[in-house]
This record gives sequence, C-alpha cells and structure tokens, in this order.
Amino acid sequence: MKIAITATGPDLDATVDPRFGRCPYFLVIETDDGSFEAVENPNLALGGGAGIQSAQLMAGKGVTQVLTGNCGPNAYQTLSAAGIAISIGCSGPVRDVIEQFKGGQFSSITQPNVAGHFGMGAAAAEPAEQAAGVAPDFAAGMGRGAGRGMGGGRGMGGGRGRGMGRGAGRGRGGGMGRGMGPGAGGGFGGVQDTGGQPPDELAALRQQAEVMAQQMQQIQQRIQQLQQEQTDG
Repeated sequence: MKIAITATGPDLDATVDPRFGRCPYFLVIETDDGSFEAVENPNLALGGGAGIQSAQLMAGKGVTQVLTGNCGPNAYQTLSAAGIAISIGCSGPVRDVIEQFKGGQFSSITQPNVAGHFGMGAAAAEPAEQAAGVAPDFAAGMGRGAGRGMGGGRGMGGGRGRGMGRGAGRGRGGGMGRGMGPGAGGGFGGVQDTGGQPPDELAALRQQAEVMAQQMQQIQQRIQQLQQEQTDG
C-alpha cells in the first residue's frame, strides 16, 4: 500500500507538517517494504490552488492514503475524487506516524476540517519556530499579521483566521488590544458575543477553535518530545 505523509523534511525523522497543500515535503511510503520517496512540494508558495495541485501530485504518485494534520475543502474534494483516503490529526515524527497507521490508529475523514487557504504565509515563520515543530501558519497568527475585528468583545492581536473586537479603523496586532472594526480578517478573538452574528460566522469561529486546539496539542507533543530527548541525552 502506498501512503503519503506531509512532512517538514525529506526523511523519516522529520516531523509531520500540519498543512497538506503547503507542506515542504510529501513522503510517499510503500508500507509493504518500508521504501519511500521524498517529494519536494512545488506548490508551497502558491497564492491559491495549492491544495488542488498537491492532491493531483499525490494522485499521480499512485497514493491511496494521505496522512496529515489538516485538510481544506479543495484538497479534500480533489483527493476524494481520485479515490484517495485522508486521515488528519497526525503529528510527531513521520516514523512514528507510519507505525501508528499500521496499527490502525487513524480513520478516514468524510469532510474537510479547515477552511480554504489554510497555512498561507508560512514563509514568514521564524527558523526557531520551525525547529520547535510549531506549525508556521499557527506561529504567524500569534500577533504578527494585520486584520480586522468583528463582533463584540476584545480581540487579541492580529493574525490569520477571523477576529473579534470593538472599535473602528485598522491596525496591526501584537499583544492584547481592542479588535479592529467590522469585517473578516486576522486576529483570534477574546470574549465572544454572538448577538447579531450570522450563523456562518459562528460556525467559522468554532472551526478556528478546533484548529487551534489541534495545533496546541501538536505543540505540546513536540515540547514533550524535545524534553524527553534532552533527558535521554
């Protein structure tokens, strides 16, 4: 069976990259004999369509299962149309994920778990964040991006995703502060006030919360792994 795992590097000691369309590498692994091919992702910096292009790339490699952290709607549709199953929530070293897959620990999803364009702006992540195994798009959302607030309550900094907050005008995030006026854009909100908010906005915020929870879990796992490596060393 041929599977593909999104990875931060070209070998089995690399960690799983939580993005599908914009991961640096795909490790295409033949589970029967353990052989693998490291495929550098040419769609990493695409402004749009990275999920579709990456899915087509994997279909061309004869992959039957993709293991990654998250999967957006375009990638999901393209992979599903090609008959490729998708498992999400994968994290840690690729080598460990392979064994977990063989042990039947992953199930296939029936719908995408993140919005389109998830993971854009990863090139802005600092090398230290990458070395720590922090998802670059998640790190970029922690107070560096610009955006607008929406709804009631106070927002936290700028970044990716949908924000909340009071106040008019634009501004750039960086720490605690008021949100940046009505509209969609960056900044993860603080206290939610759903009064008057359309249902799709509420669903989008819940989706962002789920993604953040997954990414925080990945960060905690990486921290524990590094601590264990220091102890063993």
